[in-house]
Amino acid sequence: MRFGIFMAPFHSPVGQDPTSAYERDLDVLRLLDKLGYDEAWIGEHHSCGHEIIPDPMIFIAHAANHTRHIRLGTGVVSLPYHNPLWVADRALFLDHLTRGRFMLGLGPGALPTDATMIGIGLEEQRGALEHDTDVLMALLRGETVSARTDRYTLVDARTQLTPFSDFDIAVAAIASPTGPRTAAKKGLGLLSVGATARDGFDALALHWDVMEQRAPEFGHRADRAAWRLVGPMHLAETREQAIRDVRFGLDAFCEYTQEVVAAPHFRAAGSTFEERVAWVNETGLGVIGTPDEAIAQVERLDKQSGGFGAYLLMHHEWARPEATAKSYELFARYVKPRFQGSTERLRRAEQYGRDRWRELDRRQADAIQAATERHRKERT
Repeated sequence: MRFGIFMAPFHSPVGQDPTSAYERDLDVLRLLDKLGYDEAWIGEHHSCGHEIIPDPMIFIAHAANHTRHIRLGTGVVSLPYHNPLWVADRALFLDHLTRGRFMLGLGPGALPTDATMIGIGLEEQRGALEHDTDVLMALLRGETVSARTDRYTLVDARTQLTPFSDFDIAVAAIASPTGPRTAAKKGLGLLSVGATARDGFDALALHWDVMEQRAPEFGHRADRAAWRLVGPMHLAETREQAIRDVRFGLDAFCEYTQEVVAAPHFRAAGSTFEERVAWVNETGLGVIGTPDEAIAQVERLDKQSGGFGAYLLMHHEWARPEATAKSYELFARYVKPRFQGSTERLRRAEQYGRDRWRELDRRQADAIQAATERHRKERT
């Protein structure tokens, strides 16, 4: 299983300096790179004042020079907002600039206020995603495309670059089947966002049922290894410490989802801090607690979903930067190895050392006892 983050990013409450907020986001990516996380997905938003990266591709190009190993993806490009030709060009460009560390995430757009500002309705967004993905994939394959919609016109359009790598492409799925329908049609990966709560498993089941039913119709196989689940966590050595940590920013985050974002698919429950902690922990949405609780959460998701390829921590600023860094370190130290098998040989080596030590200790004790007995006999 792979692990990474899904970074909108959330900077709540409004009023923080954006320059320093971007630097904190970059610090997180640097830390994850050092800790051995596999991937990070960066969002695109244009309104509401809290999620303040308008172009994930620019941010990825910047972050690529500050990291060495972690793969960086758009989480997601709101495809109906853009001309697919330019998305294809920029994706191929980033694939080269990052030497194969780029991933392309696609979606219809999560904030209705973004779409409203450019005159796109909710229903148009959903329908546009599948059509535009068809166009985009043809362009990425090097085909010549002509297409006309109310949003763009392409006339014998083609890309100049061939890809540097066979980079991952995934489609976001929140509540509706639009994402899995599009992913299944084109043989792409799936990003299930905010469906980790126990009640959300209806959505997860729907997502994967659509994938398995529709993919064969287009000659593809639904691949669970390309399925990514997104959920929030904050970890500390004790649950009590984790709850104290998130007093810093959980309320501001929840108020944003309740009072600002016109997106009912991810709206926090509760009006008090205690109710909001319960919304995370008791619904199964995520974990404010310990590494052991994080392990149990991933195990539950793996069992109930039937298996998936990657778990992405939803990045937030519920805690101060130093506590957030500690949370990522605890996850890397104790949770990741449980699902990646990276410590199995170390444990076997340790057990070998213990067994050998016992054997050598026993032999040494026997030798000392024998020498003592010989000495006693010699004296008598």
